[in-house]
Amino acid sequence: MSGNTLEQLRQFTTVVADTGDFESMRQYKPTDATTNPSLILAAAKLPQYESIINKAVDYGKANGSDVSVTMDYLCVLFGMEILKIIPGRVSTEVDARLSYDKEASVAKARQLIKLYEANGIGKDRVLIKLATTWEGIEAAKELEAEGIHCNMTLLFSFAQAVACADANVTLISPFVGRIYDWYVAKTGIKTYADPFEDPGVQSVTRIYNYYKKHDYKTVVMGASFRNVSEIKCLSGCDLLTISPSLLAELSNETQVPLVRNLSPEKAKQLPETGDYVKVHFDEATFRSALSADQMADEKLKEGIEKFSADVIKLENDIKERLAKA
Repeated sequence: MSGNTLEQLRQFTTVVADTGDFESMRQYKPTDATTNPSLILAAAKLPQYESIINKAVDYGKANGSDVSVTMDYLCVLFGMEILKIIPGRVSTEVDARLSYDKEASVAKARQLIKLYEANGIGKDRVLIKLATTWEGIEAAKELEAEGIHCNMTLLFSFAQAVACADANVTLISPFVGRIYDWYVAKTGIKTYADPFEDPGVQSVTRIYNYYKKHDYKTVVMGASFRNVSEIKCLSGCDLLTISPSLLAELSNETQVPLVRNLSPEKAKQLPETGDYVKVHFDEATFRSALSADQMADEKLKEGIEKFSADVIKLENDIKERLAKA
């Protein structure tokens, strides 16, 4: 054993910062970083980011005071600042209101990449985040074929994960904590004597093992954690995106050996039966499987609604700033 729990975790998992706060990134030194509308909305309210907001507003004014153009540039500016801090990739999210519109999602992704490239950032350092609807997966399939790499978010089910792998997306972000939240609300169980029984942990473990068992190139980034036990249970997952508060908890924990729970070698040894039989989902079977999974169906819709609401709040702030500029 060497180092604190966070240092041990880094030996076999890529650590990603789930925050829009630059200082947290400087402190915990993640490889990658991921943002979403809620994180950017929160950051935009803080005085230390005022210069970024003003730069986006100036750009918007120079382009006809177009709110959409300003919003896109704001997201890219945040991404550019993050890339000055981290060595890896930043995830930039497509407007959640486009989650059920494939063509609009593709167009928005291309526009974001174009803005990055105009500012000297190659598409190899950017992941485009899309909600894991059928339309989002189809958009990602088209974008990946063009060399634009995608991060599929709001992922709660095995069917979503399999469809993403079949579409050759770069990365998926299954939401451990939100799965846990749903089961807490339904069962009242908040603590598991065996942390591996946490439904979010079980979901990601199954997805990871299925991917490695069948040699998919898509990688798994566990997301949305509620406690460090969930993170430890998924040690060895390709990537884990972790909030600053939980990064701090892991960093402060010392003298506790961390074992690797997930690995390609372990997955390969699993029998191709039950959860690990290779399957395929077309549009009809995907929609059927998703609607039959109450938790995944509810959390996907809820997530899209929440992100959309935060986009609207941020837009309203930008509209006011453009009017005053």
